[in-house]
Amino acid sequence: MDLVDRIGVRIKLRDLHILLAVAEWKSMAKAARHLAVSQPVVSRAIGDLEGKFGVQIFDRTPQGVEPTIYGRTLLDRGLAIFDELRGSVKDIEFLSDATAGELRIGSTPSIAAGLLPAILDRLCAQRPRMSFQVKVGDAAMLYHHDLRERRIDVLFGRLIAGAYDDVHAETLFDDRIVVVAGADNPWSRRRKLALQDLVHERWTMPPTDSYPANLVADAFRKCGLPPPHLSVTSHGIELHLALLTTGHFISLMPLSLVALRRNRLGLKILPVELPLPTHPFGVATLKNRTLGPVATLFAECARAAAKDVAARSPPRR
Repeated sequence: MDLVDRIGVRIKLRDLHILLAVAEWKSMAKAARHLAVSQPVVSRAIGDLEGKFGVQIFDRTPQGVEPTIYGRTLLDRGLAIFDELRGSVKDIEFLSDATAGELRIGSTPSIAAGLLPAILDRLCAQRPRMSFQVKVGDAAMLYHHDLRERRIDVLFGRLIAGAYDDVHAETLFDDRIVVVAGADNPWSRRRKLALQDLVHERWTMPPTDSYPANLVADAFRKCGLPPPHLSVTSHGIELHLALLTTGHFISLMPLSLVALRRNRLGLKILPVELPLPTHPFGVATLKNRTLGPVATLFAECARAAAKDVAARSPPRR
């Protein structure tokens, strides 16, 4: 009997569960407490795995344990096994009760404040017993850490083209940056504007070292203008939205953030053409990963919302 056959017969899910716990807690003693078992049980399970594979899975140090190159490979596959089992349980629950289900979504702050709420509102209205866990963070970190380590099921937002070979990305529309003001702002009544008209206005933006603030500076520079004075800088999107509604401030925001909420928020997209590129926007999932029916429903709803954004978008000039 070769190694693959022997492992298929002798390895238990419980051993893999212990392996994942030791890797997470970086200590056999802490993993034992977490699993409510004795430390010898944990040590014996890891030792048995190392004996079956014939390699060392963890390096033992006075500070704890760290996975070896063999251990990291086994951990990656172990995560996939438990993730697929977890997905099977969720699918069975969904099939037995089509109104229920769970989905873990990763999204960026602007999407979580704009387009995502519209999608979740629609899904929760259709199927009230569904539940959604949303993690908001940086797009690159969500791709590299959360999606690839199966901490989220779906990433919804700006797509990083060609960043990872193991990620499938579906583009729903090309997002772009627009100039936004409150409905009571005097500039909102203008039908034609140039960026130079807004140089001396009050701008509210993320901090100067952030990606959006760099876009502002880049847009002005391409138009041969100095960057505007930023009256207020903050990472808080809700603060910028509140300042815009006063009618005294201007900002740059993704179309995906304001397209479906501008009337409700009292905002208006100003008729200013920006010399900035568009960015693909959509849904990203891991390749070769079985996604359940809730993820499929979410993708369908996201496509419908993307069409709404396109229909309500002002034409490029």
